[in-house]
Amino acid sequence: MVLTVQGQPSLIEYMERRLSAFEDRIAVWYDQTQRYSSEYREFKNQILSLVDSLDKEREEQRHILDLANSRIERVEREMDYLETKNPAPACVEVEDKFIDKNGGKAEKRKKPRFFDCTEMISSIKAMKIVKKLETASGLWTRDLMSDSGKVYVFDGIANDTIYEFARLRDLTDFSGFMKAKKIKLPYPWAGTGHLVYKGYLYYIRNEPEFQLIKFDLKNRTVTDSTMFPAEQQIPVYGLSPFNYIDLAADEHDLWAIYATLENEKHICLARLNPKTLDIEQMWDTPCPIENAENAFVICGTLYVVYNSKLRSRSRIQCVYDVNGIVTNDVAPLVYFPKRYGMHSSIKYSPRENYLYAWDDGYQIIYRLAMKPKSEL
Repeated sequence: MVLTVQGQPSLIEYMERRLSAFEDRIAVWYDQTQRYSSEYREFKNQILSLVDSLDKEREEQRHILDLANSRIERVEREMDYLETKNPAPACVEVEDKFIDKNGGKAEKRKKPRFFDCTEMISSIKAMKIVKKLETASGLWTRDLMSDSGKVYVFDGIANDTIYEFARLRDLTDFSGFMKAKKIKLPYPWAGTGHLVYKGYLYYIRNEPEFQLIKFDLKNRTVTDSTMFPAEQQIPVYGLSPFNYIDLAADEHDLWAIYATLENEKHICLARLNPKTLDIEQMWDTPCPIENAENAFVICGTLYVVYNSKLRSRSRIQCVYDVNGIVTNDVAPLVYFPKRYGMHSSIKYSPRENYLYAWDDGYQIIYRLAMKPKSEL
């Protein structure tokens, strides 16, 4: 008991020393916290100042870009106006010569020339704006494998009527559809992936299921139809969600460009029998669906056209050759010469070696420049 009482002063002294040390540490921590807090506030203010200056600079750059874009659009509108007032000759290799004799008109054409299938696209050589219609999306085409001069227009992305013009000049020289003959189809069409091929209209019906219809344009009758065999179909082009099946023709075959949920990131290709509508062969291509706006086939090679959601210049960015001669790694990147919006349809004409395109309401013909595949 005596030892315990004698040890109490030393214990109290020890505890006081410890408490004093804790107080000193707390004071140091407080000073450091104050300093760190002050430095953090200064750093925060610097960052906020930099962010404000970056926001201002971004707004200035955006304003500059908006001004540049408006100037470009004004120049394009002025060029379109000049083209309308001073139209150039149609950019068509198969020339139409109309000769009036006693009130009758005879049409004279050059013999069609087919590109050798040892060639592929190297660039878009030229373009011709044929017409401007009010509808942003649609399809216009000729019979891709016939010497007929008739022109067909699918106005919009869904309807049961198409417009037939006796010649290209009837489309270009008159407003709207004044000179067109209306053809009412037995079933409504959907999308812009239809095709006029050797006197027949091949078109897509999507209700109740995806169906391919073969329609005789001369007799105005359905000659055949079939359900498209692919399951769980999805839009084939990321920027054209109204197209689930896009029909195409090249020098030898009829093709279907499509996409399925099973291969949801890439475009699929199938070769069709034009008489029976049966699928003869199918391919899974490496061409992505994302940012694709349209596609076409030349000599068994699929050319996929891409854009961006901000609508830049369209470009052929993926090429797939079913014969394996050309790979996408060596194929040239081909840009289209002008920007309006987006190609809702592109149809290749093997007889003329041109592309018939619908770009944001403009009906356009593109002339192709080719080069041997061996030069790649």
